[in-house]
Amino acid sequence: MSIPDPTGREASAARPGALLPPYSEEAEAIALGAVLLDPETMLDLCRVHQLVPESFYLSGHRTIYEAMLEMAAAHRPLEIPALVEHLTQTGRLEAAGGEDALLAIVSRATSVAYAEYYIKRVFENHLLRRVLDAAREVTESCYRADLGAEGVLERAESAFFALSENRAGTEKPWRDLVKQEMVEAERLLSEKKSLTGISTGFVDIDAKLLGMQKSDLLILAARPSMGKTSLALNIAENVATGARRQPVRPVAVFSLEMSAEALVRRMICCRAHVSAKDLSTGRLGAGDHAQLVQAADELSRAPIYVDDTAGLEVEELRSRARRLKRKYGIEFIVVDYLQLLNCSARARDGRQQETAAISQNLKAMAKELQVPVLVLSQFSRAPESRGKDAIPKLSDLRDSGAIEQDADIVFLLRRPSYYKEGKDSDDLTLAIVDVAKHRNGPTGEVRLNFFADYTRFDNRIETASPDE
Repeated sequence: MSIPDPTGREASAARPGALLPPYSEEAEAIALGAVLLDPETMLDLCRVHQLVPESFYLSGHRTIYEAMLEMAAAHRPLEIPALVEHLTQTGRLEAAGGEDALLAIVSRATSVAYAEYYIKRVFENHLLRRVLDAAREVTESCYRADLGAEGVLERAESAFFALSENRAGTEKPWRDLVKQEMVEAERLLSEKKSLTGISTGFVDIDAKLLGMQKSDLLILAARPSMGKTSLALNIAENVATGARRQPVRPVAVFSLEMSAEALVRRMICCRAHVSAKDLSTGRLGAGDHAQLVQAADELSRAPIYVDDTAGLEVEELRSRARRLKRKYGIEFIVVDYLQLLNCSARARDGRQQETAAISQNLKAMAKELQVPVLVLSQFSRAPESRGKDAIPKLSDLRDSGAIEQDADIVFLLRRPSYYKEGKDSDDLTLAIVDVAKHRNGPTGEVRLNFFADYTRFDNRIETASPDE
């Protein structure tokens, strides 16, 4: 009996009732279709998940993927006409199932949002087939007398170890890690720097954190209208313009709520110390206009990359972040904000489980890319129920306690003047950033100034050093 191959060829033959090797025609087709929809990002994902032509069980799919890799290596555009031409020139169009098979594959992948899920399935099925092959060889060895029991055991260990060794591993020798950390410790002692990570641009926050560290997931949480987006953008601006005599670093901003145009306008007005409202109504003086032009000129040179796609899947966000890291060397990422991300694979399990999966993916992204990731998050309404101060707590993080668990640092932002009663309610510029969780350092409150007219946070005068 022949196994039908959707690309028009037979994949293999099997006896009636025989078990088929693990594979998914759907996963293979969607993975290939996604590569044609977004070649750069999807081929990068395929490399991350170690897909090779043999990862595809169906012969037509193997041929197509092999051709895709050849075209990518030759820097040829990965489009259907070019792919058909390449397969024709190399005499493999029929083996791939013909042009109709290619068009059918493209029709299967209508979006790249879930592509990583299917790419993972292709890899996992290939790994399972390799395990079965190794087990089959070991089983056959058991029925031969030439190796003996010890020889068979050695062959089995060797076969399965080879499979494990070829998987993408992140293990590093302990001796090398210790040596690397001591080199870093000696450097810090010799340079006597107060920061070991990336400066936020705010003196007192940096004093708590010693800068934002690589691989850290930082959560900035607040109730609406507290200015969390403004603070995140201020930090992004500081990183990208080299505040506090730090080197200029490329920054990626994923703005799921605000359009790129609105975000840029806010940043220009903020840097120029100009009211966005006055700009909208055309009521700017000559001095304000000059400041606006200067701010725009300065920001135009900053390496900031904005993605304002709404409703992103968290795995798609990770794919885009990988591409930005590879293309621009991104060193800091802002995500505004967590509750607007989706993880459809866990949506049926309820919002708490979906949020937990999103949080875990964001932490994994920070570790994978080796950059600090600042993610904005909403609070529940619980602070308002606790009286006139409405002081937030970690337990107020909306949707899931997993956010607190996965985060390395949690900032809780509040502005006392927003609530007309309570301590410091008469201080209109005061903003308090509570470092409520710090996995590797101290916690405590930091007091900043917030200027609502142009949505800018600044160091408090009484704490800022004269040279800052």
